[in-house]
Amino acid sequence: MPEQERYIFPGTVPGPLEDDRKAVGGAAVASRIDFTFRMKAMTPTADRAGGTIRIVDSKIFPAAKTIASSLFTIKPGALRELHWHPNASEWQYYIGGSGRMTVFASSGEARTMDYKSNDVGYVPQAAGHYIENTGNDDLVFLALFKSSYFSEVSLNQWIRRLPALITQQHLNLTPAEIARIPDESHNIFAKKR
Repeated sequence: MPEQERYIFPGTVPGPLEDDRKAVGGAAVASRIDFTFRMKAMTPTADRAGGTIRIVDSKIFPAAKTIASSLFTIKPGALRELHWHPNASEWQYYIGGSGRMTVFASSGEARTMDYKSNDVGYVPQAAGHYIENTGNDDLVFLALFKSSYFSEVSLNQWIRRLPALITQQHLNLTPAEIARIPDESHNIFAKKR
């Protein structure tokens, strides 16, 4: 036995899985936990004219006890509306396309950054942000959260849940204007005007 553990070292690439099964005397006992989830094969959680989102968390993938994820595809000319995540920071990995994200921090501070394939983005917990597709191809990115569940609040949803009088006084909106603000639970994409 080696005196030290070997994690990365040159070796022979394994052959077919069936060879390993034969070597140990047949099929192994299957784990009660499924460690694989085919995110691209699932029906989108939301499908809008501007794109799709696929959300995977512990509700549909029980092995995901401490991580939630979402796969976004945003069409050219569309954006992911202003929102924030109350339960976790967001890590993003950009897979394809090009986009721009603006993050709003406290004290009126904001930062806008451009992203392309293989870039990583970060949004602190509860920081408002939106992402727009600035290219001619679909913007595709994976968002990860250190939480067992996916949670977000859009600006529209927040405004619609405030007492109407507060919204009228602070934003100078009439009750009819407030009623026109979308109040969907998955109002994820909007077309740029």
